[in-house]
Amino acid sequence: MTAILEINTMVWLGELSTRYGRRVTLGEVPGEVWDEITLPGIDAVWLMGVWQRSPAGLAVALRDESLLASLRQALPDLTPADIAGSPYCVRDYVVDESFGGPQGLAEARTQLAARGARLILDYVPNHVAPDHPWLTDRPAGLIQGTADDLARAPGDFHEVSGRIFACGRDPFFPPWRDVIQVNAFSDELRAAAVDTLVAIGDQADGVRCDMAMLLMNDVFAKTWGERAGPIPDEDFWPYVIPRVRARHPDLLFIAEAYWDLEAALQQEGFDHCYDKRLYDRLLHENAQSVRAHLQADLSYQRGLVRFLENHDEPRAAAVLPAGRERAAAVAVATLPGATLWHEGQFEGRRVRPPVFLTRRPKEAVDEPLRDFHHRLIAAGAAVREGDWRLLSCTGWPDNDTHRNLLAWSWTTADTRHLIVVNYSDLPAQGQVPLPWADLGGSPCRFTDLLTADTYDREGDGLLDPGLFVALDAWHCHVLALEG
Repeated sequence: MTAILEINTMVWLGELSTRYGRRVTLGEVPGEVWDEITLPGIDAVWLMGVWQRSPAGLAVALRDESLLASLRQALPDLTPADIAGSPYCVRDYVVDESFGGPQGLAEARTQLAARGARLILDYVPNHVAPDHPWLTDRPAGLIQGTADDLARAPGDFHEVSGRIFACGRDPFFPPWRDVIQVNAFSDELRAAAVDTLVAIGDQADGVRCDMAMLLMNDVFAKTWGERAGPIPDEDFWPYVIPRVRARHPDLLFIAEAYWDLEAALQQEGFDHCYDKRLYDRLLHENAQSVRAHLQADLSYQRGLVRFLENHDEPRAAAVLPAGRERAAAVAVATLPGATLWHEGQFEGRRVRPPVFLTRRPKEAVDEPLRDFHHRLIAAGAAVREGDWRLLSCTGWPDNDTHRNLLAWSWTTADTRHLIVVNYSDLPAQGQVPLPWADLGGSPCRFTDLLTADTYDREGDGLLDPGLFVALDAWHCHVLALEG
């Protein structure tokens, strides 16, 4: 199981520079800071946005009034120096010199490895910047248009060095004006993608692939039609991933994925895919909806990334009441699969800075929430070992609040853990039959890893009718069994 912490590299280094009164690059981050981010239970760090950003893309983006309004909303005292361009408008897959260049990144990876943590970096497969080298070196690997296209739809195309290129897009939104669309059906583009990912694998232990589903043959064909040319016999990712793994067998592939294509992307070679469906259920639905989601095949669930935040989603503290946020975090931290945490989430930050910004507003730290998350991350690491099982909860004819309880167990040869979450805004009671048949005839002690509270029970009743649980609204147990 992998627990990943996402860090906005530019903002983070800027704040460290202010903290230490000197310029701090990736190669100069103090050891105490690496210790701070590699909390017990965090075993991978995603340094988001380390690659060279595009001045040409930035110039285009700055003409977008809606973007500028979003920047001012996040940072009311915005100045031109605060806008650096998008990390997903990549000019070249070379670490920006302002971050310390490749040597600085190599030192960061060394520091993380010394603390048992892997380094994850971005790859943006769907598009490149208007000044990316491929526009001159590999134009056949990009979607091209004509002068008529540019005249008819100037917002959808760019002219660069006498050629017309299509702006990047997904099929449900207008084009992104600051980027150029690659052609996923092009042999030249696929070879370039392999080379790029091999180079990333030389520098990192994992790669998070932005909007990975856009490159799938059927999606790409629906988006681009005849402009893309004939559909290849082999899909994009089954072509690319094995060729990269021939050089980097252990490189972790993570897909940002939507539209219920997670299982398909797992089949195409990804280790983990975003679990956006669980995110939506935790934010907007109830315990029954979450329980139904968790009935999916376990091998599929192990390949999911559970999260409540990332740089594309609102801050959890801004959209979830405090109790619900904690209950959802307990679920995310203790389910099978990978977990993704977002720097600032533990402290209760409420402002999600757009990725164009070099800094974010100051916010007060929610100390109790931070302490809770630190305990939870450590507990999640202790719990998520062995066999996972979704458990049933039962109630009584005159009390059906057990429907609001979620419960699951983790079992190894030496450890047993039980998680129970009241995912509702009302008190809930129920009985949870435990899956350990040898409990009968002996006393058992449960210790809650979040509170250190202990509960002594006789083993006979834990199997039938089960452990009685009474939880206030949004409260949880993360229990270790001694017996």
